[in-house]
Parts: sequence; structure tokens; C-alpha cells
Amino acid sequence: MTTQGGPAAPSPSAPELPGALNRLRTAIGGTAYPLALPSAEEARAVGAGLIAQLDDYLLPRLARLDAPLLVVVGGSTGAGKSTLVNSLVQARVSATGVLRPTTRSPVLVSHPADTAWFRQGDLLPGLTRTAGPTDAPDALQLVAAPALLPGLAFLDAPDIDSVVDANRALAVQLLAAADLWLFVTTAARYADAVPWQLLQTAQLRGTMLALALDRVPPEAVDEITAHLREMLADNDLDDVPIFVVPETVVDGQGLLPEIVTAPLREWFGMLASDANARAAVIRQTLDGALSALAPAVDGLAAAADDQLDAAQSLTDRVRSAYRTAARGAEQAVQDGRLLRGEVLGRWQDFVGTGELFRSLEARVGRLRDRVVSVVTGRPAPASQLRSAIESQLVTLIRGAATDGADAAQLAWRAHPAGAALLTPELARPSADLPERAERLVRDWQRDVLELVRAEAGDKRFVARTAAYAVNATGLAVMVAVFASTAFIPTGLEVAAAGGTTVAAQKVLEAIFGDQAIRNLANRSRDGLLQRIRSLLDDEAGRYLDLIDAVGLPTSILGPDTGPGDRLRAAAAEVERARTGAGLHRGTPYRLPDTLPGATGSLPGAVA
Repeated sequence: MTTQGGPAAPSPSAPELPGALNRLRTAIGGTAYPLALPSAEEARAVGAGLIAQLDDYLLPRLARLDAPLLVVVGGSTGAGKSTLVNSLVQARVSATGVLRPTTRSPVLVSHPADTAWFRQGDLLPGLTRTAGPTDAPDALQLVAAPALLPGLAFLDAPDIDSVVDANRALAVQLLAAADLWLFVTTAARYADAVPWQLLQTAQLRGTMLALALDRVPPEAVDEITAHLREMLADNDLDDVPIFVVPETVVDGQGLLPEIVTAPLREWFGMLASDANARAAVIRQTLDGALSALAPAVDGLAAAADDQLDAAQSLTDRVRSAYRTAARGAEQAVQDGRLLRGEVLGRWQDFVGTGELFRSLEARVGRLRDRVVSVVTGRPAPASQLRSAIESQLVTLIRGAATDGADAAQLAWRAHPAGAALLTPELARPSADLPERAERLVRDWQRDVLELVRAEAGDKRFVARTAAYAVNATGLAVMVAVFASTAFIPTGLEVAAAGGTTVAAQKVLEAIFGDQAIRNLANRSRDGLLQRIRSLLDDEAGRYLDLIDAVGLPTSILGPDTGPGDRLRAAAAEVERARTGAGLHRGTPYRLPDTLPGATGSLPGAVA
């Protein structure tokens, strides 16, 4: 046993651990869980807790293994934590009373020689140091107590079941920064669920534990202690020392009688005086906290994978919905369906009146049609046919966009992350879709005319008829686009259009050749379908933009390593560095058994 306040025993070297921990912190901090999934909320809480533990405890403790051992005193509301701390340091350093919560901001008590270490802010850097009491939720009151031996400090934490949310969160944060957790409970509340949840958490993190059982009636000491030990054993906490604090009165300063606190003071005095014991506790708690990182980070990695999987699923659902809509539009274009309405009627007028043939014979047809249009007030059949084609295609495109929006929003509504992202606007096509569809069809019609003009460049017959013949031929090609047999009418098409359709095809074939007509129709159809697919892709983009906006990696399917893989790699690096550092080897350190305690009951107020 070393002398009181002497240096801690040499600690194993851990040169690679700080760098590995900082890289893990970066990986945890850089991983988001924005999509509404069952695993997301827990992952955000766990991630924040791990970052807090890295900043508050692991990194500063690893940097100074010889720093004073920090005992965090935690427990339920009214358990008597502050009274016990005051009694152990023999000074009224933490407020007590019947009003709850009593401990509004944590109080850290240390020997004057150790105060500088805690004032520097390396440990719990997010808390502002103060010299006096405060209600500030982010403050840490530092108090020097000469009666406390060097090498040991007590931190009186807020209630773990405080009615104030911020106090409960701070209590959990402080417990995660403990080298040793002194848990204070009472004979009436030792079996409550909340304390045991935290005890199990401390065990999983490898935190060293001691337990003070307060306000125990003398006649029930044996029974309650035996039951408590059974509960500890059932939770694999057999080695936790238990200190019994009987019902008693407090003195004028609110301190417990010395006979009551003597066992705890002697036990902590022994720990403070033994540098090797302190070092063993620190190293074992530190090693336990480091070893607990891997499973916790693995859970974060799985949640990160869930995010990417959900984003991919939502993306696939949208693309599938709009691909199906595009295939429906493609089928409607190719199966002759669009010839069974106004387009077919206008085509029949265009062919039946002889306008097609006049257009191809001479320019006089253009003049004749202009005169007819002026005299009758009716558009020429060619103009009517072009308008009918445009109207049919716009209707088709709007229907496909509506089908895609319906299917996509239904698919997203069935997914928790998709349902959270949905907005009313997504259930219908974009507000400007009609204008975009009309522009698409007009642009396509111009492209068809350009194709005809390019194909007719070396055809002397069409060259002589110039633009008017090109327009008429372009209309014939547009109609050919809607025939599944590339302008060879079958079935209803023949019955409706009659021989004039076939005759028109023969004229075109005589000018361009059979294969050229097929090529023109196929190329025009491909161009139309490509434009429709592009427009529907833009409509799908409204959904995909929402996925991009949440901030997940854009290359979901790319070769880049995902956040889950980065988390696993960082945790594996920490584990290798931990093993190499040899913070804890051999048989786990066991805290000394409790010393014989006073169990007699003193009359008066309950502590």
C-alpha cells in the first residue's frame, strides 16, 4: 500500500488509443440517422451518449491515468446522496432538503491539491466550472474539502429519476464519466426499476460499483441486505460491495453521525491511500468502457445500414412506379391505341380529302388549303391532325405522370421512412406538368419534321415540294409512330381508315422507300418515348430530391464505403489499440469487501 496522496502505479502505455478514439468519434459524429425508422431514435441517443463519454471521460482519462479517481454518487430522488457526500467530506458542500430536485447542478468535491485537475476542464469539458451554487444546467460546482484525502474526488450527481428531464440526462452523463459509481438507494426503494437499469448499464460499461443502502430499519437489516444481495447476484453483480446506513438523526450541520459513516470513510480512505488500487480501478473501468464501445458502435452501424437500405428501398419504389408508368405510355404509343380516336378521324380527313396527295404533288396544295381555310373559317385538315396528335399525347403523358405519382406515394406510404417524408403535393403531378407536356410534344413534332427533312435531302421529288411536303410527310410519320406495325394498318386501323391509309403509305414508300419509312417511324417513336421517360424521371425526382435532402450518402450503390462500414472499421481499430495497450490484464480487480458497519438505530430524524 502506498502512502496517502502518493503517485499512482505506472500504467501501461497506450500511444495508439487516443488517435483511434478520435477517429471513432469523427465516424460517430459524421453518421446521421435522418430517416424515420425504428432504429433511428435509439441510434441518435446512443451516438450522442458515446460522443459524450468519449469527450467527458475516455479521452481525458486516457490522457491522465494518474489523475484523481472520480467517484460519482448517484441514486434516486430523496435517497440521501447529498447528505452522505457532506458527511463523508465532513463539510456541508452540497445542498440538502425536502424540496425536489435538491441537487440542481452537480457538485464536485476534491482535496485542495487535486482541484486544479478538475478546474482545467479536461474531464466533462462541456460543463462550466463555478465556485458557488448555481441553477445553471450546464455548470459544475467545484468545492475543495481538506478533510478528503488526495487522489479521490466525489461528484454529487442529480437524481436519476428527477422530475426535470435535463437533470436526468445530466445524471446519466455524469455516471458515464465515473471511475467508480457509488449508488445510493434506500430500504424502501432499492428494488425500483430505474436504478437497476442504470446498474446494468454500468455493468455493461465495466464501471466499478459500490452500493450504499440508506435508511435501513435496524430490525430489517439482515432481511433487506440478503434480498439485495440476491438481486445483485441475479444481475451478475455479486462482487459489488454493500454499505448499510441505518436510520439515524443528523447534527446541526446536517451531517450523519460519524459512527454511521465510518465504514464508508475508512473504505474510501483505504482506496485513496493505495495508489495501486486506485490505478487498478481506473484502468479496469477505462478498459471496460473501451471494450463496451464495439457492441454499441455495431448497433450504430446496423442503424446506419438501415438508413441506406431504407433510402435504397424508397428510391427503388419511386423508380419502379415511374418505370411502370413509362411502360404504360410506351405500350399506348405502340399498340395503335392512339389511332382510335380523334387522331384517326383527323387522319382520315387528311387522307380522304386528298390533302396528303396534293401536298406531295405540288406547292399549289398549300395555296388551295389556305384559301379554303380563309373562306370556310375552318382549319385545314393538316392543322387539325397535328392538334389532335398533340392533344392525344398530352393526355397520355398527364395520365402517365398521374399513374406514377399515385403508385409512388402509395409505395412510400407503406414504408415508415417514406410516410414521414410524404407531402400532399407528391400525390399528384407537378403543377406545371401540363405546360411541360405540351412543350414536350411540340418539340417532338419539330424533331420529326427535322428527321423528314434530313431524310428527304436527296429525294428530288420531295425537295421540289419543299417545306409544305415535309410538313405533310411529317404528319404521316407521326401517325406511323402510333401503329404497332410501323404504318402498316391492321385490324381496327384498316377498318376505320380504309384503303386510303394503305394508299398513303404506298406514296410515301415510293418517295422514301419501305425501309426508310420504317426507320423514320422507329426513330420518331424512340425520340418520343425518350422524352416521355425523361419527363417522368423529372417527376420521380421530386421524391428522390427528398431522399437527397436528408443528407445520406449520394452514391448508395457506389463503391464508396458506407457509414456503417466506417463505424465498424473505426471500432475495430479502437479494439486493436485497446488490446495492445494492455490496460487490464489477468484476473479482474475486485473492490475490497465492505468493512463492518454500524447497524444500530439512533432515534430522531431520518437521514
